[in-house]
Amino acid sequence: MEQLSIFDMGTDQGTAPGLAPLADRMRPQSLEDYVGQRHLLGEGMLLRRMLEKDMVSSMIFWGPPGVGKTTLARIVANRTQSDFVNFSAVTSGIKEIKDIMKQAEERRAYGVRTLVFVDEIHRFNKAQQDAFLPYVEKGSITLIGATTENPSFEINAALLSRCRVFVLKELDEEDLKRLLFHALRDKRGFGGTEVHMEEGLVSILAAFANGDARRALNALETAVLNGQIAPDGSITVTEELLEQCLGKKTLLYDKKGEEHYNLISALHKSMRNSDPDAAVYWLARMLEAGEDPLFIARRLIRFASEDIGIADSQALQIAVAAYQACHFNGMPECNLNLTQAVVYLTLAPRSNALYQAYENAKSDALTMLSEPVPLTIRNAPTRLMEELQYGKGYVYAHDTEEKIARMTCLPESLKDKRYYLPTEEGAEGIFKERLERSRKFRRADEKE
Repeated sequence: MEQLSIFDMGTDQGTAPGLAPLADRMRPQSLEDYVGQRHLLGEGMLLRRMLEKDMVSSMIFWGPPGVGKTTLARIVANRTQSDFVNFSAVTSGIKEIKDIMKQAEERRAYGVRTLVFVDEIHRFNKAQQDAFLPYVEKGSITLIGATTENPSFEINAALLSRCRVFVLKELDEEDLKRLLFHALRDKRGFGGTEVHMEEGLVSILAAFANGDARRALNALETAVLNGQIAPDGSITVTEELLEQCLGKKTLLYDKKGEEHYNLISALHKSMRNSDPDAAVYWLARMLEAGEDPLFIARRLIRFASEDIGIADSQALQIAVAAYQACHFNGMPECNLNLTQAVVYLTLAPRSNALYQAYENAKSDALTMLSEPVPLTIRNAPTRLMEELQYGKGYVYAHDTEEKIARMTCLPESLKDKRYYLPTEEGAEGIFKERLERSRKFRRADEKE
């Protein structure tokens, strides 16, 4: 197979090709070219209205990698006729921040706005973040921070309170396919070369990217630059080549179609049936086909409470730890983290008592919405509430020898209902015994 060098890729306009990666060359320049984030940029949506009215304030873009945070910041700068300053939280320090702020103040005196974009703003320490505060408050700059981490935990409260947070979502497969086809046709991409690539292979690339546009375009670039070159200069990308580029088999798997739901159902039911061999197989089928490991981890968290509950409370902790490990490690390193969680959950004792308890309580809650809270367990923060007997008869359980107060906490019409019916499985047997003692003690008051 003959390989095509990037230096051979030109355009029919005769311009020399640049060395910029495809993802950078294809970066949208306007809202019209921007793909995804319709919940923010669709007609009538908040961020679009702010841009159309030129009422842009400081903001934080929070979302996973490759969803267009940097691109959107550049578009905002262009729409608002602002000078664009790109900061890296990895390489910039306090001195660089102060120098840029000084320049921004000078430009402001001439009526020129400065938009400062800080990528990975969560990597800035407190002092660095605080350095922006006075300039954001005065309006000397418009700050746009991009982060993959929850801003509530990673951004100083003072700075966060002065920024509007917009959550950017992963691109869906249709968005990614649109980007990939555009890259194949556009002159900035491979529009100057005839590329033969079946639509099904483009779909596989879109699924492989897991919502990350940069990952999708990088994979496309690798495939095309290593494609088979015909005498007429055209390039053919085959399934075999794509498998080599992606480092995996292009397994039959549509993350939005029936097979997606069939496989997650197979995993869940294999675990429920205490079959670790089948569970690990279905786990591998999904991961090797490109499924998002965080999606699987979220399903394990659900399983831990729905099928195990307090028969083994450790199960939920392990499932949550597996999710965190997937977040930290990503694929392929997190495959063993998920395998550990799957096997543990598969062999843990079974109880769906929590699931049944909530479903039964939900049914009553939806049909009995007007049931009043018993006066005994209402708070009485005002004199009027005390006069209305709010909290009358309330007993603080910790003041009793048994640590249980003989009170009815359900509405009168439901006082005899039992939602949680524990099993004898695992640790739940201990809770069942404790619950029966508690109920017996509280019923004793009713017999007196």
